[in-house]
Amino acid sequence: MLSFNLAPVFKARSISNPYTFLVKAGIARHTAHRILSNQVRVFRLDHIELLCRVLVCEPNDILVYTPSANQPLPEDHPLQSLRPSAPAPNVKETLSTIPFKQLQQLAGQLSSSV
Repeated sequence: MLSFNLAPVFKARSISNPYTFLVKAGIARHTAHRILSNQVRVFRLDHIELLCRVLVCEPNDILVYTPSANQPLPEDHPLQSLRPSAPAPNVKETLSTIPFKQLQQLAGQLSSSV
């Protein structure tokens, strides 16, 4: 079963109020509530596109596949790549704990790659 998995992206983007973020992005209040409470039965492509645009991600970043007990898939099936993985590291916490010299190097790498 496919479902939205927005929490890791919200966390990585430091979005503290996902509901407000979704509504401000143009998603109706009731739809935002359904998305955040995993009550979505039908995925609208325009919602997926909007989410990817405002969260600067791709559909694989916000969708997760949970295998069904009565419809197992082989391990090499492409949907298996959408299974939940380890949680993403907390970027703010990581940046606040690395030594200053490493932080300067990282900032230099980021500015030269942009």
